[in-house]
Amino acid sequence: MSVIEDKIKLLPTNPGVYVMLDKDGQIIYVGKAKNLKNRVRQYFFNGVKTDKVMAMVNNIADFYYIIAPSEIDALSLENNLIKKHKPRYNILLKDDKTYPYLKISLKDDFPTFSVTRKIKKDGAKYFGPYMGGISVSGLLDTLNLIYLLRPCDKPLKKDKKLKPCLNYHLGRCLAPCAGFAEREEYMKRVSAAVDFLSGNIAAAEKILKDKMLAAAENEEFELALKYKESLAGLDKLKLKRITALNRFLNADVVAYRNNGIYSAVNMLFVRNGRMSGSKNFSFESAALSASDALGEFILRYYREGSDIPEQIIAAEEVKDAELLSEYFRRTFGKSVSVVTAKQGVRRQLADMAEVNAEEHLSTAVDKIKHKDDMTVSACRALKEKLGLSNYPRRMECYDISNISGVDKVGSMVVFIDGEADRNEYRRFKIKTFEGADDFRSLQEVLKRRFARMETDAEKFPKPDLIIIDGGKGQLSSVKEVFDAERIEGIDLISLAKREEEIFLPGNSRPVVLDKSDYCLKMLQRIRDEAHRFAITYHRTLRGKRSLSSVLDGVEGLGKVKKHALMEKFKDLGGIISATEQELTEVEGIGKVQAGRIIKKLTQEGLRQE
Repeated sequence: MSVIEDKIKLLPTNPGVYVMLDKDGQIIYVGKAKNLKNRVRQYFFNGVKTDKVMAMVNNIADFYYIIAPSEIDALSLENNLIKKHKPRYNILLKDDKTYPYLKISLKDDFPTFSVTRKIKKDGAKYFGPYMGGISVSGLLDTLNLIYLLRPCDKPLKKDKKLKPCLNYHLGRCLAPCAGFAEREEYMKRVSAAVDFLSGNIAAAEKILKDKMLAAAENEEFELALKYKESLAGLDKLKLKRITALNRFLNADVVAYRNNGIYSAVNMLFVRNGRMSGSKNFSFESAALSASDALGEFILRYYREGSDIPEQIIAAEEVKDAELLSEYFRRTFGKSVSVVTAKQGVRRQLADMAEVNAEEHLSTAVDKIKHKDDMTVSACRALKEKLGLSNYPRRMECYDISNISGVDKVGSMVVFIDGEADRNEYRRFKIKTFEGADDFRSLQEVLKRRFARMETDAEKFPKPDLIIIDGGKGQLSSVKEVFDAERIEGIDLISLAKREEEIFLPGNSRPVVLDKSDYCLKMLQRIRDEAHRFAITYHRTLRGKRSLSSVLDGVEGLGKVKKHALMEKFKDLGGIISATEQELTEVEGIGKVQAGRIIKKLTQEGLRQE
């Protein structure tokens, strides 16, 4: 502690960010401070601390700091460092579900709505999330039914008109692809659709009722029933209305609950006075008070700047609420007020969020404890049981996939503290030799991976543990790469599938763990994920190669058109089963070309005449 005490004495009183490190030099916590000296001292010299704070402080072996020009700059820097390093004692959001949104890019000439579960900072407009019995696909269908917007995302070219598809003939699309719709008229309909999704349901309801009555009058009873079902869907949306709320209120309501060890946050979403649903989050308490936790949660949740409402209503006072508002304004150009619910409808909403947070906390604790057994605790135990030199925080697992040496690929999956981090996954196409040889394939992949560690450490940081899918042979081949490249400070093991034996370099006898051991279960998860990721990539390459080889020789069918076919039908099977009409819907494929494709597939014995 003397080293830390000496460093604390030298701390400045400036605003900035402090970074806590464990004995292995791993970043375990990042925080921001208005006064670095006062804030960091609190961890080591204040009296009573929670168990979680004590656990973190006991793991701190060192720290460093970065002075920032202002507190708002410190807030921004803290956010960036947490996103990059994912420290275990910071709040790392894990929600219980990923709910769907509707997305539209208004910058397109003839924009379309699509369903997505990820909000990106791409300039598009997002609506949702949709939950509580609302079918987002049904809502999208209703949207296109009312406003006749095109349901496809086919790229349109001004100098090339396409044939209108079946949706146009059924009266469900204006067919801008065929030049049958002016952009000004189309955008009016888009604007009306946006207004509808923003809460103005009455206009859409009238359109649907008129269409239903007209269809019934024309004895088009199936179509009338379709309109009636869509109207029923609108009734669900209307039920989400909170009558006491101002219909212009756009807010997220957030409440926090903890039991000293674990925490939960509930968010309620209100758009134009309508409750669109809620989300629950659970995590370890992260050594924070309720005020601190709410502030950090809000910062993490809106880190991309997407779907920030006009108002964030918190059940309790949020630390640095004004600072957060300024951060959103400066970083994302959005005016957001962070307020504490004190009375009236806002207090009622906050009470509702608190009840939900309490309920989620009580049901989530067992799940969190089990998750800890399967992740962080399993990592700690693995270090002891295998005698590893590092705590295996970043684990990478490698697998090879091929059939008879064709389309050879390697996969790299990454687990952080025992959990998959899919943003870090990488894949490799084997390039240096022909034929099937898993040993040489693994060597090529690891050589390329280590080379990237030297040239691009940001995307390929140094792992703590590398796991190879295989037995002694695979392990030995990779150990040769370690020796040749003089790799140090990285542990290496392999996991053989048949008996689930763990092999370590220099040990002729494997380590065999009990089948119920959480360490083994974690290694199996990593190994199975590496296998799945490799197989998926291999199938993608094989599908593209199969398409190319089968359709070789079709006159006028080049690489661009083959790619367009794959984009439309996803695989060769989809193309084989497509009708001539469906083939002509692909850009660049006319009736003559479609006939040639069908003829070729018939000659290959893949279609019947």
